[in-house]
Amino acid sequence: MTKHREPEEASSVDLYWLPLGAGETTGLVRRSGRLFESVVAGLERREPCDIYHSALEVRLDGDRFVIEMTPVWGNGPGDHGVVAQGAVGLPQLGRSRYFRYEIRRWHSGSIPDAVEAVDSPVRLSDASGPARRLLSLVPSFPTLTWGRDELDTGDMWNSNSLVSWLLARSGHDTDLVHPPPRGRAPGWKAGLVVAGRHSDRPTC
Repeated sequence: MTKHREPEEASSVDLYWLPLGAGETTGLVRRSGRLFESVVAGLERREPCDIYHSALEVRLDGDRFVIEMTPVWGNGPGDHGVVAQGAVGLPQLGRSRYFRYEIRRWHSGSIPDAVEAVDSPVRLSDASGPARRLLSLVPSFPTLTWGRDELDTGDMWNSNSLVSWLLARSGHDTDLVHPPPRGRAPGWKAGLVVAGRHSDRPTC
């Protein structure tokens, strides 16, 4: 995997690794994430890792799209390319906008915390076929409950599940994709496991 940019008209799929809590001004997300990782690391008898979430930027035929999972609340006005929503924490809590996430396929959008991304962007493909397949798959992402493991994957469902599911389903080689050194991406495995349960293969 390489980090570079192509001309605006090129087709490509780029991955961004964003530190947990990037762009969040109170520091609450970062602190609670570190506490969570310390507990998990202790249970697994390993050193704590840096926690990352991920987002994608896709270019196709001169258009650019941002693909990511974000909370419903706190977003500014305008069309953010939302194609689906899901619950956070518990399914019944999803009735409230404060406990819902949204899936974005945002034309000409931005990743608000991209300035804090580490070892990014990572170029995953530079052909129109993979980019087109990935974009077409976004609305069919399984909107399971964020933070839970409803399909018995051994991992939680979150923004990393979205990215890994899309990459696997669109034919990208996910064996070559890893978080930055000393980093961990909870939810990544869940997306791969669920994607692997589909028997159909990507087509051109």
